[in-house]
Amino acid sequence: MDVQKQNYDQLNEESQKKMLRGSAWMTVGSFASRLLGAIYIIPWYLWMGQQAELANNLFTKGYNIYALFLMVSTAGIPGAIAKQISKYNSLNEYNVSKELFKRTLMVMGMLGVVSSAFMFFGSPLLASLSGGNKDLIPVMKSLSVAVLIFPIMSAFRGFFQGNQDMMPSAISQVVEQIARVAYILVTAYVIMKIGSGDYVSAVTHATLAAFVGSLFALLLLLWFYKKYMPRLAELEANSRNEIEIKPNQLIKEIVMEAIPFIFIGSAITIFKLIDQMTFERFLGSYTNYTTEQVEKLFTLFSGNPDKLTMITISIATSLAVAGLPLITELYTKKKFKELAKQLSDNIQLFFFVMIPSTFGMILLSDELNTVFYRTDDLGASLLRQATYVGVILGFYILSSSILQGIYGNNKAIRFLVVGLLVKLICQFPFIYYLESYGPNLATAVGFLVASGLTIYEIYKMTHFAVGLTFRRTLLISILSLVMLLGAYLVQQLLYLFISPTTKGQAFIIVAVVGAVGGAIYTYLVLKLRLADKLLGSRMSGLRRKLNIR
Repeated sequence: MDVQKQNYDQLNEESQKKMLRGSAWMTVGSFASRLLGAIYIIPWYLWMGQQAELANNLFTKGYNIYALFLMVSTAGIPGAIAKQISKYNSLNEYNVSKELFKRTLMVMGMLGVVSSAFMFFGSPLLASLSGGNKDLIPVMKSLSVAVLIFPIMSAFRGFFQGNQDMMPSAISQVVEQIARVAYILVTAYVIMKIGSGDYVSAVTHATLAAFVGSLFALLLLLWFYKKYMPRLAELEANSRNEIEIKPNQLIKEIVMEAIPFIFIGSAITIFKLIDQMTFERFLGSYTNYTTEQVEKLFTLFSGNPDKLTMITISIATSLAVAGLPLITELYTKKKFKELAKQLSDNIQLFFFVMIPSTFGMILLSDELNTVFYRTDDLGASLLRQATYVGVILGFYILSSSILQGIYGNNKAIRFLVVGLLVKLICQFPFIYYLESYGPNLATAVGFLVASGLTIYEIYKMTHFAVGLTFRRTLLISILSLVMLLGAYLVQQLLYLFISPTTKGQAFIIVAVVGAVGGAIYTYLVLKLRLADKLLGSRMSGLRRKLNIR
């Protein structure tokens, strides 16, 4: 029994290390990528001048449609291929994994061409469905170019994730964002400050930057793949080769796995497109708001908050992607006890990061809105609402990914459909009574229902430790509230000396309060040994360095 317990502990420790290493790479990559994607908005918004909200309206609407085309054109391949490669690798069938990847690349190339053409030639119709603004047409045409190469890039990311090597995907995300942001800022400055000052042209180039970023990321992934080839050759040489699958069967298998990933992966985008196609028309039909006023309101509740809330939501996405191959591996090997622990750890790790981040953003919503956009009470209030909703969106991403990882694809789709119906039922009455607060509240209710159904199904399939998960989450919430209190006191003290209504001074408040809040939370989780339980034994070394006993 001692040997069996020792083996079990070793497996648990190894599983935790794999998840944490993967989570660390994906979280850092995704967080850095999102942060860059938010920071550039500060100068960009300034250079747009009085047209800033209208420019961000065009940008947001174009990207919402682009995001849907990306999900369709990639056919959910990153998640699906990671899942299937992890499955065959766990069976020591590396030659099957190799053939699967080769066939996937062929399909992705064709999907990219078809999707790009459809988006380019269908841009007038898509613009009409999104409110009829003809300025959207060139924006969507510029985005269609990125759809050409993004599917192939996504296949490479799925390949590395399936081999539980998250580093190439993480670094490529950062490089993609650096190239994209550099192109956006250079072209915006040239057009708005030196050239014509045409904000539509600036937005068109800002969206064309998606192609520039994708191209740089793809080149980097190809370089990583070339370096990876000797290791692959060694693994393939020792492959069991007991499974024979015809090429067409491999394609069918990956497509069948991918279809749920398309729908689930597009969930947030679908909800946003519902807002995009209903809010302005419906609000304009019974109020005296001008077209420009309703477009600005759309920007305030959808476009502006997304840049900031998606930083925290990206953490959930990273954790979901990093944990999926390992969850699938444990499920395939029928190691249900380890699987249950892994699921509980994954959920706790999500809340460990998400709850304090959310509290911090809520406290600093006025300052963040001033730093990134401009001083605006309504904008700050809508940012606070979007931050609350972000927790629900993040948890849905995590829970739906887990359910797919244990082959609950059909139920994951069914639960999302229920959530979507709830969103549609709530949408119009919520907009009627709450105006710009309505769409995000309807989204929150829809995803809350879908998340509840999803996590209950996961529990029925795995019987993970709900009690332990709840107690740890409650502890995380209490520690986050203590952090919030300390940060609030510092914020009020700073208000005596500086004003949160100017960008420079608001930034100082964000930096100081954020640093203090982060220090308080770090001290508490190390002092109470919570970090050790979730992040592993290395935290004891950090505690010694910081002289925390």
